[in-house]
Amino acid sequence: MLQLPDSPPCMKTTTVSVDESYQICQQITAKYAKTFYLGTLLMSPAKRRAIWAIYAWCRRTDELVDGPAAAMTTPETLDLWEKQLELIFAQHPQENVDVALADALKRYPMDIQPFRDMISGQRMDLYRSRYETFDDLYLYCYRVAGTVGLMSTAVMGIDSEQNTAPWNRYKQPYIPIDEAVSLGIASQLTNILRDVGEDAQRGRIYLPIQDLARFNYTEKDLLKGVVDERWRSLMKYQIQRARQFYAQAEKGISYLHPDARLPVWAALMHYSRILSVIERNGYDVFSQRAYVPQWKKIGTLPFAWLRSQVS
Repeated sequence: MLQLPDSPPCMKTTTVSVDESYQICQQITAKYAKTFYLGTLLMSPAKRRAIWAIYAWCRRTDELVDGPAAAMTTPETLDLWEKQLELIFAQHPQENVDVALADALKRYPMDIQPFRDMISGQRMDLYRSRYETFDDLYLYCYRVAGTVGLMSTAVMGIDSEQNTAPWNRYKQPYIPIDEAVSLGIASQLTNILRDVGEDAQRGRIYLPIQDLARFNYTEKDLLKGVVDERWRSLMKYQIQRARQFYAQAEKGISYLHPDARLPVWAALMHYSRILSVIERNGYDVFSQRAYVPQWKKIGTLPFAWLRSQVS
């Protein structure tokens, strides 16, 4: 049985009830995504439990290549992980934490492809450490983060009240798929900008090589942590691009079911604030990590709630 780094002992066997499995997923979400977790508490019980199950699976998938034991992960590890995914979708979960996701699949029509795509994104991290163009990087960002939007939309649901007007009677309800993917892309681009220094220490450069050349900034400069006018111009360009994806994502939130809007707004506001912190730090992501304090994260919830009330 595949074991993940830092997994609690209770995940090692499939001996828990469905409710106990959801509790494990809840604990993972509350630990690693505090602001988002608080937002999910206002969703219906069935929805929030399914979202916790999705988050827990995604978190554990990411840990395979970014966690404490990532050096032990091989292509075969990810092949085994994908086989376990197939077993979850076949209602034969192999680990306690996956019992919840198997149950959520009975309740919500989730497609396996976004889950497969996320694993493909982890595979990219095993053999790629550079991205020549933004199109190359976009594919990576879609796989490791945009897919989360596709997984979640099926659970969150859409606002059926938006189609009650007589002239909308025969229209298919709009499902904000592109906007959901855009939020994932924006969040991953933000992660990349925040973690430039840490990734460079591991030999990874996610910023497109074409973009570096555009501002006459070299890989050698990046690996040395050079912060000058070239770097600041490059970062301004990257931040502007990320904000365009956030703007696209915002357009889709009002189409979601009302009880699903708050956690999405909370996640969007939190992550987009990281970009502002990078700016305040003078674009120096090498010597200081752009960090939003927990009290500020929680402080976004009232604003997220207000935005979630607008349909």
